[in-house]
Amino acid sequence: MAANVETMFYVREKPWHGLGVKVMEAPTSKDALIVAGLDWKVEQKPIFTETNQLIPGYKANVRDIDNKTLGVVSDKYKVIQNDEAFAFTDALLGEGVRYETAGSLKGGKTVWMLARLPQEYIIGGEHICPYLVFSNTHDGSGAVKVAMTPIRVVCSNTLNLCLSTAKRSWSMIHTGDINQKLDEAKNTLFLAQNYMTELGKEFDSLNQKKITDKEIEEYIELLIPMKDNPTPLQEKNILKLREDLRARYYKAPDLKDLGHTAYRFINAVSDFATHSSPLRKNNNYQENVFAKTMNGNPMIDRAYKMLCTA
Repeated sequence: MAANVETMFYVREKPWHGLGVKVMEAPTSKDALIVAGLDWKVEQKPIFTETNQLIPGYKANVRDIDNKTLGVVSDKYKVIQNDEAFAFTDALLGEGVRYETAGSLKGGKTVWMLARLPQEYIIGGEHICPYLVFSNTHDGSGAVKVAMTPIRVVCSNTLNLCLSTAKRSWSMIHTGDINQKLDEAKNTLFLAQNYMTELGKEFDSLNQKKITDKEIEEYIELLIPMKDNPTPLQEKNILKLREDLRARYYKAPDLKDLGHTAYRFINAVSDFATHSSPLRKNNNYQENVFAKTMNGNPMIDRAYKMLCTA
């Protein structure tokens, strides 16, 4: 399947890969598990050699519905089941949380969900909706990750800036007291209001900062640098990418009334970073986009730092 998507659902609008079960309303956690194809458990089983010798210190994470091995982990690894992940989000956000999309990647090795928080913010006269993204692995390759992802409603741009004044993400490894760590995560993520408050202040600051056309060109060249001694094709491709970003700043209908400001430019960069098509699409392209939504997009962060230090 495209983007290594195994199972998933989506609400109303088709997601990036066009796969999954379409539902007209965001389901509750109980229904989300079923429609997302995540109503299965991970069992930990001992590992033996070909001569039936027990391999100490390790276990296999096995999916119960098809006996598929998802990964080999240490015996200190604690499984967080899919229903526990949804229950955690329910507890975090309170009753009434609705899931916009959720699913399984890489044959069940990674599961994820996106939940819209009940609040909506008006920042700089625009509607900003905060979402909670939760990602978990069952193969031992990564930590449990939870992150705030504000979305600019008018164009669906992610605006998850890496602020020095407020945290937007949290992670934990699959060892130790999992319940205690979930409680710590809950306390951390309840600072979402603080993040959104600080984000609003930063947007106001960026909206007050005027930038010239010359500065725009300098920023674009820094964000999309030309290689030393490029081939004609490489030069053509870089110029094409620069023109794409330039057009998103000058011609995007949703940005035309924002004036020549740093806020307008960061939105253009966000639009480019999250929606533009790469010159070469590999099989993991959309998974990489999702990872940047969770962890932060390097290009957006670079643009933000440039604008702050200008």
